[in-house]
Amino acid sequence: MPGFARGQFMVDYEQRVDLDALRSKRVDKAQQFMKDAGVDALFMTKVENVRYLTSLRASFLAHREGVRAMTLLTQSEKPHLFTNGGEIPRITRDMPWIDHFHSMPKLEEQQLMDKMVKNVLRPVLEELGVIGGKLGVDVMGYHMFSAFQRILPEIELVDGDTLMHRVRRHKLDEEVYMIREASAIADAVCEKAMENVKPGVRECDVAAEAMKVLHHYAAEMAHLVSPFVASGEHMSPPARFATDKIMRNGDIVFIDIGAQWNGYFGDVARTMICGKPSDFQKKIYTAVYEALEKGLERMRPGYTNQEVADEIWGTARKYGLEENWFGLSIGHALGTSPNEPPYIGEPDPDSEVVPLEPGMVFAVEPLIWVPDVVGGGGVRIEETVLITEDGHEVLTRCSMDDSLLL
Repeated sequence: MPGFARGQFMVDYEQRVDLDALRSKRVDKAQQFMKDAGVDALFMTKVENVRYLTSLRASFLAHREGVRAMTLLTQSEKPHLFTNGGEIPRITRDMPWIDHFHSMPKLEEQQLMDKMVKNVLRPVLEELGVIGGKLGVDVMGYHMFSAFQRILPEIELVDGDTLMHRVRRHKLDEEVYMIREASAIADAVCEKAMENVKPGVRECDVAAEAMKVLHHYAAEMAHLVSPFVASGEHMSPPARFATDKIMRNGDIVFIDIGAQWNGYFGDVARTMICGKPSDFQKKIYTAVYEALEKGLERMRPGYTNQEVADEIWGTARKYGLEENWFGLSIGHALGTSPNEPPYIGEPDPDSEVVPLEPGMVFAVEPLIWVPDVVGGGGVRIEETVLITEDGHEVLTRCSMDDSLLL
């Protein structure tokens, strides 16, 4: 598979990516995992799982995840797609790789959920011969759980979410292609944001210009619904959205927007200075920069996610900032989801420790913040990283602000 982001168009003059092969390989992979786990069928509602198994790009209505579209997959049949009636005419025309479409109502009323499970889902399960078997589910609200208990009592519900995380963990070559392109778009988005940082400009102005670039390249969305631009004291502690705050000389400015393209995410973040940095801001930035570089040295087969985190945490001690880490993980996998396990440096010690293996893709993003620093004392730098056979490849290439290095 080509080792760089070649472009977004399908062209006849060079080999790019076979989308039909990608769709088939993802379903085949999921079905093999199901067989190995003894799961008779999956009923998925998470956006990233529906996209992975069907390639559905539906209208994305904020705050409605889990009730907009669903897919049913058995060990041997093609996926069935369930979605609202407004989508059905378009997707039946445009998605010939799906044989079975089912219209469903809005599912936030119990009576409508009951009707869908009784009149739509149960007949399909009966036809496919999985009544009485194990059905893997991911996100299930109370309305759906109640309907399953009463209308599908023969079904044994099992954990399909963890199964799908395992399916998606190692990327296919075609998936890496998508992530490379998403990373190139994310770089362009971040570069445009950085160009617009100057005294007198608002955080929301920077986000607006960046989002124009995202949509110019036909990306689907940022990795956060609310683009993350935080300046000055908004980075200590981090305010993870853009506001009407006016940037001033001496403000640290953090930009974290990313991009989704063809269902896959690229994630990159940069910290820069508006004007001239203080020595203490340089100290924080240098600590984060060196921590990321040391962590990347362990982003290779032979190490675990925990060993990467240990190296990153340890580097901060050199600068006396070991108590100033942001209270979240310092890295996460990504793919059709912008943030998924396995995690790097999840604060809860019970988080899964896994060996790094070729085909895994992570966003590595150490963040240190110090309170009460004029102009802000918060710094994060983030790269999207592919684990390879003999090391790693950093897929993002956005500019760094070297004026912040000691």
